[in-house]
Amino acid sequence: MQSTLRKLLSTVLLQETGVDAITNELKGAAVPVSTDPCRSCEDPCTEGHDQYPARLNIDLETRLLGTVNPYRRQVVISTGKSDWPAEIAWERSSLAWHLSSALFSIPSGSTTSLQGTRVSGIWRHTESSTISLLNGSHRSLSDHDDKETVLVFPDYTLVTEVPRSADGAKLLCSSSIGPTIQDGGMRTFILPYSVVILLCSHKRRDNRCAIAAPKLENQFRESLEQREWVVDTQIDEHELGPSLESISDRKTHLSTRLQNLAGEKRALILKISHIGGHKYSGVVNLYLPKGCGVWYGRVTTHDVESIVVNTIEGGKILPALLRGGVNLTQSEGKTMLDW
Repeated sequence: MQSTLRKLLSTVLLQETGVDAITNELKGAAVPVSTDPCRSCEDPCTEGHDQYPARLNIDLETRLLGTVNPYRRQVVISTGKSDWPAEIAWERSSLAWHLSSALFSIPSGSTTSLQGTRVSGIWRHTESSTISLLNGSHRSLSDHDDKETVLVFPDYTLVTEVPRSADGAKLLCSSSIGPTIQDGGMRTFILPYSVVILLCSHKRRDNRCAIAAPKLENQFRESLEQREWVVDTQIDEHELGPSLESISDRKTHLSTRLQNLAGEKRALILKISHIGGHKYSGVVNLYLPKGCGVWYGRVTTHDVESIVVNTIEGGKILPALLRGGVNLTQSEGKTMLDW
């Protein structure tokens, strides 16, 4: 009993020391951080949060920061499902299958050199040429059964009418996700949300995320709605506005629209396929209109309120939960919501 207690206290002290060190690392890299606790309720919880079963077996010891591989863009493909084959690119004739082949045939493109103080797991999207492919729970907005709707991050865009074919994959690569973007053949919209929350739910890859995702979805919805947010779990096509292809001054429109989104209090929550790190369930990715992508791990329902307050509404990182992120470095004194 005493040995178990000593081990628990030692683990807590190590975690606290680690968080302090990580906080200083992030501050040194100009990443906006919050010093608020991740857990917003008492321990044990008195607020009725839906807890994970004891058998979930989460890794609570490994350093979280740096457990993400950099990428240039992350692509989320419509499927209308919350579970998929273990390897989504092995599902023949799916858009993920066609895209995985198409990406091999496009040039990797140039990357910029690492900037400023380097922290493992923190990068700018221009520092990588990798494209991350995911399936998502959103349904296609197309009236055609053979066309998908694709989300592209950190661009914060939505591409409609993408044919589920080799030609469709090649066109998407050249128009939306390749190293050099060229107009032609696709309709692209700005995502009409102040935040997009992606929850790994890939049961056939690992059951831990499948258990955590619905509990986290319910808690995010409850916490956001209590703070007067509109929460969608499917894309509201009536809020899309004009396509970027129809805008003459696209750069100005894009900048103005993205800045305005931050204050609109609209959230989209989607379930996604494997992104790595199931042992750190619950796995939560947040994307913000400024182009910031935040990867959190070991997220419980007890942490959701703090994520909403500090990251989604406050634009700051909770260091204890951070696995990594793209475009997190900000100008001095600015948060991920400031322009």
